[in-house]
Amino acid sequence: MTDHNPLSAFPITERWPAQNPDVIQLYSFPTPNGVKVSIALEEMGLAYEAHKVTLTDEDVKSPAFLSLNPNNKIPAIIDPHGPDGDPIGLFETGAILIYLAEKTGQFIGSSPRERAKIIQWLMFQMGGVGPMFGQMGFFVRFKGAEIEDPRPRERYINESKRLLNVLDGELADKDWIAGDYSIADMAIAPWLRPILGVYDAAELVDFASYKNVVAYLNRFMERPAVQKGVLVPPRD
Repeated sequence: MTDHNPLSAFPITERWPAQNPDVIQLYSFPTPNGVKVSIALEEMGLAYEAHKVTLTDEDVKSPAFLSLNPNNKIPAIIDPHGPDGDPIGLFETGAILIYLAEKTGQFIGSSPRERAKIIQWLMFQMGGVGPMFGQMGFFVRFKGAEIEDPRPRERYINESKRLLNVLDGELADKDWIAGDYSIADMAIAPWLRPILGVYDAAELVDFASYKNVVAYLNRFMERPAVQKGVLVPPRD
């Protein structure tokens, strides 16, 4: 009998089986990086199925997960209907967001100029906001907080403040970072949330002083697709 499952070539589906192999499969956990993609899927109205992949070595370093993402980081996706009609697996949130935006023709601008600006700010998140905020969280809230040397902690707090200042200036006269709401916002705004939440670092970076960033995050969180996406997949 011929196997009509479009995902049969992906070993990850043996551990996290697809209930509906005809829709996008999302392998994720609701971290700032994880919810970027679930928010995008919700905003774009794409049918998808979410699989919870925890951050434990048992999950992200398992042969099943590494078969899709050799970099052992969530999230990753499989689209059973890739650009040439065949399935495609992707990791790296920037790449996934661009792929989904191009697939749907949404949230990536309506001209080459707009697209370039959106990707510019997406890369700003990928290369700056995510890594620097994440390191700040490590040294403020997690294992790094046990290190007596204050220099790593101060470095990442100061760099996070610098990046917040960049965002605050850019948002002085507009609602969204690159003009219209885009995948750049879906990438940046989720990384602002842990400053107020799990990192408990709002006072350290004087978050309230960045008035435009505060208003930006509030606008973002008011979007129905965002409110759904930040809960996908459920932690429990």
